Amino acid sequence: MPAPIDFYFDFSSPYGYLAARRIEDIAAKHGRDVIWRPHLIGAAFATTGSKPLLEIPMKGDYARIDLPRTARGLGISFRIPEKFPFLSVAAARAFYWLSDSDPSKAKELALALYDRAFAAGEEISSAGAVIAVATGIGVDAEALQAALNDPDVKARLKAEVNAAIERGVFGSPYIFVDGEPFWGHDKLDEIDRWLETGGW
Repeated sequence: MPAPIDFYFDFSSPYGYLAARRIEDIAAKHGRDVIWRPHLIGAAFATTGSKPLLEIPMKGDYARIDLPRTARGLGISFRIPEKFPFLSVAAARAFYWLSDSDPSKAKELALALYDRAFAAGEEISSAGAVIAVATGIGVDAEALQAALNDPDVKARLKAEVNAAIERGVFGSPYIFVDGEPFWGHDKLDEIDRWLETGGW
């Protein structure tokens, strides 16, 4: 069976949101599974010396045009949250906690959180917001509340972030196909062709 695709993303990444809406369909077309791997892009920025895209002069201005345009072209609802960039620690912890018992439900949670942030333009940085979204898809609120403060869950996220950096992940989305790295939502069509042809 072909190896799964590794999909690294940060819940605060608008391009990660767009990729999250497409990656499963592309993978399924080629008989691949997708392992979703949220990370904290701020930790990578500390290594690379970069900062959030919308805060970079000129690049941020361009992204404010490109993001809604790209979303419109894909038929995906899109809004930048009022508070942006935002912390995604609670969202990432919730994902990893849930993924250990139900990976499919964790992906559902990831998409629901992304929709709240970048389709509705509402916040997902607080534990309360994350729990509200999770409850809406049937996750036990009390269990998740406890998990968000569990030292083991915190350590899990820290380990995942460190592993992502060690693997060279510096942005979102960042995707590995059979060990081949692809950075950015604009690489999804190339990934599709790569999977179709076996690479070049």
